[in-house]
Amino acid sequence: MKMKLLAIAVACLSAGTASYAADLYQPEPQPQPVYDAPEVEVSEASGWYLRGDLGYNFQKLRGAEYFQGSNGNLVDFTTASIKDSFSVGGGVGYQVNRYLRTDLTFDYMAKADFNGSTTGSCGVAVACTSTDVAAMRAYSLMANAYLDLGSYAYFTPYVGAGVGGSYVKWDKLNNTSCETADPTNCDPTEEHSGRGSWRFAYQLMAGASIDVTCNVKADVGYRFRHTLGGDMFGFQNSGGPGYDKGFYSHGLHAGARYVFGGCEEPVAYEPPQQLVYK
Repeated sequence: MKMKLLAIAVACLSAGTASYAADLYQPEPQPQPVYDAPEVEVSEASGWYLRGDLGYNFQKLRGAEYFQGSNGNLVDFTTASIKDSFSVGGGVGYQVNRYLRTDLTFDYMAKADFNGSTTGSCGVAVACTSTDVAAMRAYSLMANAYLDLGSYAYFTPYVGAGVGGSYVKWDKLNNTSCETADPTNCDPTEEHSGRGSWRFAYQLMAGASIDVTCNVKADVGYRFRHTLGGDMFGFQNSGGPGYDKGFYSHGLHAGARYVFGGCEEPVAYEPPQQLVYK
């Protein structure tokens, strides 16, 4: 009987010791693997682009003048104006960074009709009023710079400026002089040859780019251009040559830019080659 009690006591003591030892044991934490990943370098957007634009121009002629009767009598037209016209253009540019871009553009301004009048003497009467009609076109080459003002969702507003030259080509001018008191009493119509010349021009722009895709950006905006004066028409029957004093253009345009390399290339995932424990 005593032997059985002794065996039970030893068994209980052994179980308690094992339980206490289990409570004291704490396994060491395993080190976490550290992956040697390559550093990622983020660069600002830059690159070449092509652009195309369509526009409508509200135009104001600053005036016109001509030699009346002799080379020493330069007089102004009594009235002189040109109509509004459409324009189309294109260019190539470079996005320097996310804020600055530049481009070189060429555009064609379609025919803008000219209407004018002069007063003076003519063959049918002492006091005459003339009616003068012609048309002009312009080809412009401009170097431009733009400041992008930050992106808001898909929109990027900008301002810009440009300088360059415009070749302004005038069609022939038809001049019909009639008696002021009797407009039905007229001289035969005189035809003056049209002239063309290169002039200095500058422009100011404001608008917004709209992200269509990663490569394509729509562009809408306003453009003010000042083209200086130059040759207008030649001499004919004691009248001329004539000169225009330049004109202003207030243009609304819409177009698009195609950006080369505008889409980011996907980076293929490469599993780590080696686990480093620290």
